[in-house]
Amino acid sequence: MIVAELRANEIVVLDRLREMVRLGSGLTPERDLTPDIQQRALDCMERFGQRLRSLPPGSVRAVGTNTLRATRNAGPWLARAEQALGHPIEIISGIEEARLIYQGVSQSLPSDGKRRLVMDIGGGSTEYIIGVDQTPLQKESLRMGCVSMSMTYFGDGKISAKRFKRAVIAAKRELEPFEHLFHSRQWKQAVGASGTLRTTQKLLQGRGWSREGISAEGLNRLVEAVIDGGRLNRNDFPDLDPERFPSFPGGLAIIQATFEALDIEHMQISDGALREGLLHDLLGRINHEDVRERTVQALAARYHVETDHALQIQATLKMLLDQLAFPATLDRDTAGQWLDWAAALHDIGRDIAHSGYHKHGAYILANADLPGFSNQDQWLLATLVRCHRRKFPTKLFRELSAPWDDQGRSLAVVLRLAILLHRSRALTQVPPVRLEMNKNHIQLTFPAGWLEEHPLTIADLEQESSYLEPADINLSFT
Repeated sequence: MIVAELRANEIVVLDRLREMVRLGSGLTPERDLTPDIQQRALDCMERFGQRLRSLPPGSVRAVGTNTLRATRNAGPWLARAEQALGHPIEIISGIEEARLIYQGVSQSLPSDGKRRLVMDIGGGSTEYIIGVDQTPLQKESLRMGCVSMSMTYFGDGKISAKRFKRAVIAAKRELEPFEHLFHSRQWKQAVGASGTLRTTQKLLQGRGWSREGISAEGLNRLVEAVIDGGRLNRNDFPDLDPERFPSFPGGLAIIQATFEALDIEHMQISDGALREGLLHDLLGRINHEDVRERTVQALAARYHVETDHALQIQATLKMLLDQLAFPATLDRDTAGQWLDWAAALHDIGRDIAHSGYHKHGAYILANADLPGFSNQDQWLLATLVRCHRRKFPTKLFRELSAPWDDQGRSLAVVLRLAILLHRSRALTQVPPVRLEMNKNHIQLTFPAGWLEEHPLTIADLEQESSYLEPADINLSFT
């Protein structure tokens, strides 16, 4: 964990806390987290939470990576972890993790126009990114990490040449489909990030096998020393943190496989990684430079959204939202931001097929790689788009994270009404409409005589009333 503050538009680190939980070591073959590892992680969250509870909402970003992506029973544990931490925890995709890693690394390196390869080894995944300056160009996340690889090939702590070779081959097989993308022919500089690579550099420098970073020759000598030792211990490796003994052999095999497969001669080590990337991403949101906004705009362009139509819906959404009261758990600006994004993307499914296009759009949003969005974010956006027309499947909202599991249904109804009022797609303004809304009743009041002049709108509202009725929502209008 990193705690920082902004001084003269520069991030200044105030505090760092680190605990080796190794969440992936508690993942069973059935993809469940064991009770022991759940409690260990919760205890860590409690300790971190003590440091963070005084920080206001929106000033903390906490993310879960590969293990929480893989586990089946993350939901109940995640709710307890968020309570312990005092802030939301997002689960991010491997590609989003790669983007954030590159962002953290690029902040610690000069902008020199060189194409660089960035590598980061986590507990359950390894990310590879090629980029130039602050822009990632190619991103991949492979399901191999120092914890998972160590458990598979060195679970009892024994290290032999045969075991190590098997681990290296397994890592090369994971990397094989992407070898041509990340080979040394594609970049000028290799950069490593995070603990396993920093630890490898430390071990090489301590033995005089590399002056800085990781050299291929020094890496080979370290591998030989680890294999000759038979297992990691304090006598042979006094400069290796004992907490890393269980996970380091697997990480070292991944590094060796990467150097051989990608023909790397030397890799320098970065100070920045995922945590620093999260800090800079959070700073962007605070400064209204939210990468999610760019993602929505790019997606709308890709799927040929009618921009003027979307802007009209957004204007009507603002008119309606301004008339609603919001609970303490959700502020108006946040609600408006999500509804604006849903309005901008509500009909992207038309590029696939008109029939059921709301379902096609929801599938795209739930499964695409969307920079800046967590898994929970994507499910929220997908649910709003899925529910913007036709039947109103309220059960989908119960699967969302807080506060959307409670408030999402009401926001989706407001979105439905705004889209309905622009169903003709004519670029005309909606008249001032008064909206009164509680959990089970909606009252729309139009200017006198307006509805009589728009019989199609009456028919649309009557149809909408029948869609909302099974959800125990009564819609009336005058």
